[in-house]
Amino acid sequence: MPRYVAFLRAINVGGHTVKMDRLRKLFEKMGFDAVETFIASGNVIFRSKSRNTGALASQIEKTLAAALGYDVATFIRTDAEVADIARCLPFDEVAHKTAGAFVVGFLSDSLAASAAKTLMSLGTESDRFAVHGTEIYWLCRTGQSESTFSNALFEKTLRLKSTFRNMNTLARLAAKYPCK
Repeated sequence: MPRYVAFLRAINVGGHTVKMDRLRKLFEKMGFDAVETFIASGNVIFRSKSRNTGALASQIEKTLAAALGYDVATFIRTDAEVADIARCLPFDEVAHKTAGAFVVGFLSDSLAASAAKTLMSLGTESDRFAVHGTEIYWLCRTGQSESTFSNALFEKTLRLKSTFRNMNTLARLAAKYPCK
């Protein structure tokens, strides 16, 4: 049975607080197996017989909206995809070693060429971007809190839902849940 990671937007940020045991129970009620959460920021690991990640994301979004009272954008990746994302280093070695933050943004679909161009226009001396499939890699020379770029700016500018995770979190997820 495939193992997935659901990256959830708006869990324990912006005034929305959800206890991880409640989140696990909601996933179990949806019929998922081996449900675990990873840090309290909306990362849920689970197994499902389904191989249709779009249908899984839709089911999770509908269930969470009904249970929590607000929309929770959901981005599903397999354990193998998480491992690939964690290994991806799209910038030069020096940039990675000296970055204040290295973050990955998850999207439902690949960016269109025009959207990728718009994203690149948001780059600054401190903020660099790379697009690979359904992920955006953001290398911030300063800390995230010092940057003018944010998930909110991305969503407002490109009118796309997304959620971002630190690369360290993704590396830890890939190590804890290796693909088999």
